[in-house]
Amino acid sequence: MIHIEQAIIVEGKYDKIKLSSVIDGVIIVTDGFGIFKDKEKMSLIRAYALKTGIIILTDSDSAGFKIRNYLKGSVDGKIINVYIPDVFGKERRKEKASKEGKLGVEGIDPEIILDAFKKAGVVFSQRDDDASKITRLDLYNDGFSGRKDSSLKRKKLLKHLGLPELLSVSGMLDILNSMFTPEEYRQIISEINYKGGE
Repeated sequence: MIHIEQAIIVEGKYDKIKLSSVIDGVIIVTDGFGIFKDKEKMSLIRAYALKTGIIILTDSDSAGFKIRNYLKGSVDGKIINVYIPDVFGKERRKEKASKEGKLGVEGIDPEIILDAFKKAGVVFSQRDDDASKITRLDLYNDGFSGRKDSSLKRKKLLKHLGLPELLSVSGMLDILNSMFTPEEYRQIISEINYKGGE
């Protein structure tokens, strides 16, 4: 499976399912136009844009371009735009073709999607699955889970990192591992402790 460092932004859950079959990486779903009102998800996307960069992969129809342009105008950081070609047809799960008759990301052949990534200059890497990671034990030892004040400490850490404060322990762990090495995590904890957790 191909690993991509940047977070990939797609429109819907079926797009995410298609990508997950060929790409190992963070995939964030906008829920179509729902992104226009989702402040927490935008906060997460902004954090990824600044830390790892983001890849915007929306459908090639007018709705896809509207979402793409909204994201480009709302996010600072490294943005890579990946465009799928216009392929006319209908997704298998749908009764009829889209308004413009074009296939969305979910209907495009995976090889065409990977080719679009290459054309946009996205670098693929091999992920070392044995690489060290931030663990639940680390979070427990640092007081972010399993303690009386863990929820408050988690919120402070997430606020410090510019991430949504309502993330669960599992959600926070996934995001920390996709953005930081264990060494970077230790450095952040040291900084927070030095500042008194503010």
